[in-house]
Amino acid sequence: MSKQIWAYIDHFKGEPLMPSWEGIGAAQMLAEKLGGEVVAVILGSGMDDAVQRAFHYGAAKVIVADDATLADYRPEPYTETLAKAAQEHNPAVILFPTTTRGRELAAMTGAALDAGVIADIIDMDVEDGKIVTTRPVYAGKLLAKAVAEGEPQIITLRVRAFAKPEPDESRSGEVISVPAALSEDAIATKVVEYATTEGGVSLTEAAIIVSGGRGVSNNPRLQPPPDITDENEIEVWRGKQGFKLIGELAETLGAAVGASRAAVDAGYIPYEHQVGQTGKVVSPDLYIACGISGAIQHQAGMRNSKIIVAINTDPEAPIFKLARYGVVGDLWEIVPALNEAFKKKLGKK
Repeated sequence: MSKQIWAYIDHFKGEPLMPSWEGIGAAQMLAEKLGGEVVAVILGSGMDDAVQRAFHYGAAKVIVADDATLADYRPEPYTETLAKAAQEHNPAVILFPTTTRGRELAAMTGAALDAGVIADIIDMDVEDGKIVTTRPVYAGKLLAKAVAEGEPQIITLRVRAFAKPEPDESRSGEVISVPAALSEDAIATKVVEYATTEGGVSLTEAAIIVSGGRGVSNNPRLQPPPDITDENEIEVWRGKQGFKLIGELAETLGAAVGASRAAVDAGYIPYEHQVGQTGKVVSPDLYIACGISGAIQHQAGMRNSKIIVAINTDPEAPIFKLARYGVVGDLWEIVPALNEAFKKKLGKK
């Protein structure tokens, strides 16, 4: 019996997240080197479409638990169901995307199976039959090699670190149904409601990110409304205006809006936009840092971006050491000019 390389398909309300398909791509690479087969694992309710898409992206088999108790992600039923399926089918590896749900489920599944977990890897290879992973350490300053002993090996993949396969709608395969492990009465967690946040491109999935830092508020030429007189309130108002500028460039580029912790802590923009050690870790093709000094905590979240462009008035700002392109100047002048240039190039009004 060939080894099974599992790729967990993370989804929200039945819609798979893009990093899940990257997981299938990584599983294909391992399967070729280990001589195994790629198996997608899907837990949820009403998952027929997700199952077919998993085949399209290259899964040879799909293990699916389709049950009303799994309609909403909850750690207890998902962990129990996944762990029991793993005990029955004995996968060699289980790959998870490093999403919020993926990280939690990987850790809890590792505990349930008494298996090693290697988190947030950016590369992996097979040496002497063992999977050798590469992951950033010390806020991304160094790369470490890690190997998990025993089976299954549980690995979470950094988003956008692995290529997504090209889908082929002619592909199909074997569907293996497994039961949900817990009844509704046995599940302590209940989902009461979902609160929506402002729309936009997902930071972790974005190919382009335009980020702002504390420097976006540095525009004394902006005069606040007459009812804003407190100095702190004026700063916050200017910071929010700065992020409107950032948002305009992001909209032109089809990009996500990011922020440094300083900008978030100052109240310029909500926490969900924070990039860094205590925020989101991103790996876009293009990262434009506007008014961000580049503290090590911020670098930890974006230093693996393929191309970094920095705009800052301080030529000694640490961000310039990471940037491929740097502009020393006032972002209030440079960002609008960039926006107009991109609009012209992209044929947008």
